[in-house]
Amino acid sequence: MEWNIGVEMRDEYRRLELAKGAMKLVHDIMLCKPGENLVITYDTCVDERVVHALTEAAYATDVVPTVIYYPTADGFYADPPQPVAEAIACADVWIELAYASIMHGPAYRKAVDQNGARYICATGLDTQMLVNCIARVNVDKVIELGEYFKKRLEAADEIHVMTKKGMDLKGRLGGRKIRHSGIKATQKGYPVMLSGQTSFCPIEETIEGTLVFDGAVFPPDTLGILKEQINIEFKEGRIVDVTGGEEAKIYKDWLYSFDDPNMLRLAHYSQGFNPGVRAVTGRIVEDERVFGCMEFGIGSQGITIGGKHWSAASHTDGIVLNPTIILDGEVLEEDGVYKDPEARRICAELGIAGY
Repeated sequence: MEWNIGVEMRDEYRRLELAKGAMKLVHDIMLCKPGENLVITYDTCVDERVVHALTEAAYATDVVPTVIYYPTADGFYADPPQPVAEAIACADVWIELAYASIMHGPAYRKAVDQNGARYICATGLDTQMLVNCIARVNVDKVIELGEYFKKRLEAADEIHVMTKKGMDLKGRLGGRKIRHSGIKATQKGYPVMLSGQTSFCPIEETIEGTLVFDGAVFPPDTLGILKEQINIEFKEGRIVDVTGGEEAKIYKDWLYSFDDPNMLRLAHYSQGFNPGVRAVTGRIVEDERVFGCMEFGIGSQGITIGGKHWSAASHTDGIVLNPTIILDGEVLEEDGVYKDPEARRICAELGIAGY
């Protein structure tokens, strides 16, 4: 249930729920221990109530918090100012809140891939998102659902995703591993995300058909929640056409503006299944976790996806609502509702309506 009572921007709004969510994120998900250096980076677009709550949760339990605030960049996934890069390079744990995320860039790779920081991409995390996606959620049970999806996907070869809006995309998984990103930060140098997401990429050359974004897209920041669908045609994992209305034109122009062929490559598929998110909000990290959705990334492909791995000028994510997912001819999900018996059992234990 959401409340619109005129106090959402006041400091006292959901203060207790915010404190609970901050403690869960710092200690139950990022597994911060006394004496560890936690670096929190955020820019001028971030809800500072979240920053304060995370800092207080860390300091109250003898974790050493360092908070870095800097101007919001014009682009996304670019390198930050040098002092930010130096700070994250020394972090045991790094929580990135910046709206203009620096994931995928050189500073990120040094901090995470080389120096082993335990990192979470929580770009744009605000009070509402922290309460919905963490404080209210049985994180352990959501992780159990994600582990089941990981097992189910890794056992499949062909994945076929369709929607009633015309999406029809096929690819072969070919034995590739599935990344369950919404887990706890148990490993150095393994980036995690908010709970409720798996990510993977079929063998790139086998990806063929039509991808239809109908929920949200970001970046570019001129889009967000979509008013009309964007149709993207793929041949051997590469975009060959983008069609639709005005929003499709904006998206196509943005993709081609980089003059980078890697910006036309499909980087990953992702499932979204956080029970605290039931509709798109325009906050992409939350939108990627709409319960039952699929999300697709285009552009840079991170090494943890397990695909061919490449760099591009940027990266963009889009949401597909109410998908049908067919694995080797068996229906895992139909029109946004899981049909697999084990998935339904876990959904029922999560208290999801209809299961």
